[in-house]
Amino acid sequence: MEFHETTLENGLKVIAELNPAAQSVAAGVFVRTGSRDETEDVSGVSHFLEHMAFKGNEVYSADDVNRIFDELGANYNASTSEEVTQFYAAILPEHLPTALEMLTALLYPSLRGDDFEMEKKVILEEIGMYDDQPTFTAYEQVMQAHFPTHPLGRKILGTSDSVSALTADAMRQYHTDHYRTGNMVLAIAGRGDWGEVCDLVQAHCGSFPEGRSQRDTSPPPVGGQTQVVERPASLQQHVMQLAPAPPADHPLRYAADLLGVIVGDQSSSRLYWELVDPGHAESADLGYNDYDGTGTWLTYLGCPPQAVDENLRRIHAVYEQVNRDGVSSIELEQAQNRIASSIVLRSERPMGRLGALGSNWVYLGQYRSVEEDLDTVRGITVEDMAELLAEYPLAAISTAAVGPLESL
Repeated sequence: MEFHETTLENGLKVIAELNPAAQSVAAGVFVRTGSRDETEDVSGVSHFLEHMAFKGNEVYSADDVNRIFDELGANYNASTSEEVTQFYAAILPEHLPTALEMLTALLYPSLRGDDFEMEKKVILEEIGMYDDQPTFTAYEQVMQAHFPTHPLGRKILGTSDSVSALTADAMRQYHTDHYRTGNMVLAIAGRGDWGEVCDLVQAHCGSFPEGRSQRDTSPPPVGGQTQVVERPASLQQHVMQLAPAPPADHPLRYAADLLGVIVGDQSSSRLYWELVDPGHAESADLGYNDYDGTGTWLTYLGCPPQAVDENLRRIHAVYEQVNRDGVSSIELEQAQNRIASSIVLRSERPMGRLGALGSNWVYLGQYRSVEEDLDTVRGITVEDMAELLAEYPLAAISTAAVGPLESL
């Protein structure tokens, strides 16, 4: 594999990990904007804008966009998170020129008023659909409980009220402010020619507007609240809890991934053997989420409502033991093997590498090869894990619950 990078005169960063042995190529644009970059009055606009990208521009209609991608046999889509909006496509190498042209067209849609009003109805239906999913609701609620005064606590989809009140002009202004080259990285992974990539990107992206929007990445205050959403018809209680964990650029972020596997993986973890295998709970997981300037330990419990109190005690007894005694060398080695396997298996597909390329550049401003990631994971020691736990102990600072219970 060969890594290449360049910066266009307008400031757009272009990176590529090219592999002549690959049989496909993946291309994506990662835009450093999401729900944490919104103000309250435009909550949900990043996700709404992602939808509008597929409505076409002055050259291509909405039908054209989808038809051309389909004719290429492309696997294409877009997604929005708290911090990044990404547009991507995986195609056969001979179709890269057309795919890149279409991807760049997505970034600057016409944002026509009639399309806006039609898509607003789709977004409102989507919000209603997700409101019926208890785990999704629990996640939104626990983020609000943990970041009550910080934009990370905002809902990615927005609310029915915020989306209903959003105007096309407000979306156009948000797009103008955030869809600038300083907020973007264009990434390529798989089979391709670097010279051709540079020519294509210059032709399609050389006129993108310069600039970069600002984001406050100082550590946010933590709320420590508890929120309960009563759903009497639900058979299960869904509980999520958050506690501080390393931010995305922290040197112990790989150790945090390993701890999540050791303590809270969905099979063969401490929580699995303590709660799920004996039948006390249907689900008991611990995950690590990293953001600009902060991170979270995310605990999830799914069980009958009458078992919630006892199961939460079981979970936090596990956490207390881990915080006190750390992890064993055998547990660490098994987790390293699991994460190493995940890294390698994901890297065997260009689309898998694309996500790692874009994410590393957005958060770290650097390229990391598969080998570097593997060396880092395998080099983590039991002492590193103890250092992680000393700085970011497992805990439950903020809580949200969705289900039959009126309170916790």
